[in-house]
Amino acid sequence: MPVHPFLDAPLPLAIAHRGGSVNGTENTIASFGRAVELGYRYLETDVRVTADGELVVFHDGTVERVAGVEGRVQDLTWRELSELRIGGREPVPRLVEVLKTFPDARLLIDPKCDAAVDPLIGCLRDHDALDRVCVGSFSDRRLARMRAAFGSAICTSMGPRELLALRLAAWRWAPGSAVPTAPACVQMPVRYGPIVFAEPRCIAYAQARGLQVHVWTVNDRPTMQRLLDLGVDGLITDEITTLRALLEARGAWHG
Repeated sequence: MPVHPFLDAPLPLAIAHRGGSVNGTENTIASFGRAVELGYRYLETDVRVTADGELVVFHDGTVERVAGVEGRVQDLTWRELSELRIGGREPVPRLVEVLKTFPDARLLIDPKCDAAVDPLIGCLRDHDALDRVCVGSFSDRRLARMRAAFGSAICTSMGPRELLALRLAAWRWAPGSAVPTAPACVQMPVRYGPIVFAEPRCIAYAQARGLQVHVWTVNDRPTMQRLLDLGVDGLITDEITTLRALLEARGAWHG
């Protein structure tokens, strides 16, 4: 099965979660820049839409946690949002700024609201960015809209229903038996509630289906080590220096 250009890189992939969000300036040009300077090619981020339709890089529905003031992203104009500072220091970027500032980076993008989907489709189309983007979401509906717009030209990860079906199927799977084809990758948590996803059988089953397995959000070295020993294809982390050091020690740092 052909590999989507987004995934066509030496494994394991090292993915900077919101650019590496441990210093209080997540999802900013500065945080992405630090990750890129450290050698990261893969950046995870989120998008929302302002009241006047600008596609911005922002995780939360409200601005309090990162900007210290009240307000919902969807109720603020781009001008109002652009005056805020993440962690008291860094401005909120638009997605187009991130695409242009880091032309060699590959972006894992999570549209955090339904209203972000059509602007995201337009942005990716206008900037010819499909080869360097993967869309992941907790919404099966949003993923379906992205797939309907672009077909196999866009890389998407599994949605929650697909991921749960994958986990259930892995329990019944006999290693070595035939499996159906599937999308190109899955981003999974180590566990969600009582269900453990990142365990040997589920990882092996996903990879037998042709899926790359990326695990989020892994911030401690022992868990990183254990998952790499299990053969996962990528790790998503806030602790970008820790992950790089571990991969270098294993002779597996590729950026």
